[in-house]
Amino acid sequence: MQKAKDYAFLLLKFRARSEKEIYTRLKKKKFKETTIKETLTFLKDEGFIDDRLFARSWIESRLKKSLGLGRIRGELRLKGIDQKIIDKAISQAGKTYSEEDRVAEIAARRFSRLTNLEPPVAKRRIYTYLLRRGFTPEIVEEIVSQLSN
Repeated sequence: MQKAKDYAFLLLKFRARSEKEIYTRLKKKKFKETTIKETLTFLKDEGFIDDRLFARSWIESRLKKSLGLGRIRGELRLKGIDQKIIDKAISQAGKTYSEEDRVAEIAARRFSRLTNLEPPVAKRRIYTYLLRRGFTPEIVEEIVSQLSN
């Protein structure tokens, strides 16, 4: 079990990880199922992994990279975070984060850089860019339509 712990600590040294991420990586290294479960129990009991804390820090770091809550929600789901934890963390983040303001800021900045394009083409590019970043289509459509021609 010590090798599994050592490997888990190596992974955690680089960044926080969800329980599922640790499980998957240990499984990939061909550790026995019992060893993996014991290691995960140890890590949880000692506070080295906590999916609630992981979700909050993941959301915080991804918001700094100008990603929408929809994309962040999907990333957390892929990382194996329970839906209840995701919903609670997203709702907490939504109290201090305005997606509309962020979309408006990004759209205006990008629109000012695309002056060499026809306005409809620039708006379409900004629209698809913002959707790829995970912002909701309703907000993106509303903000992009308001960009000056």
